Amino acid sequence: MPNESYGLTCARDAWARPKSRRQVPIGPFIADFCSLEKRLIIELDGGHHADRRDQDDSRSEWLQQHGYRVTRFWNNEVFDNIEGVLERILTFLG
Repeated sequence: MPNESYGLTCARDAWARPKSRRQVPIGPFIADFCSLEKRLIIELDGGHHADRRDQDDSRSEWLQQHGYRVTRFWNNEVFDNIEGVLERILTFLG
């Protein structure tokens, strides 16, 4: 079964140059993965997030209001198309 740790490891490898960290406290939230230098947050969502879209949207809105760009990937997207996910992350880092 896929887990966030694997996806975060792959994302971290793609972010070798910008300083990035995992499980970063930002305000009342903890970002799965964050490049503070680029002000970019990556969230990896498991199936339980399908039932909490309103909460995730509110969280993303708060983070954006505080100067962060937020992008979300489903866990299955990471495992089924890691190359596409990494390409999108690199585009955001542009």
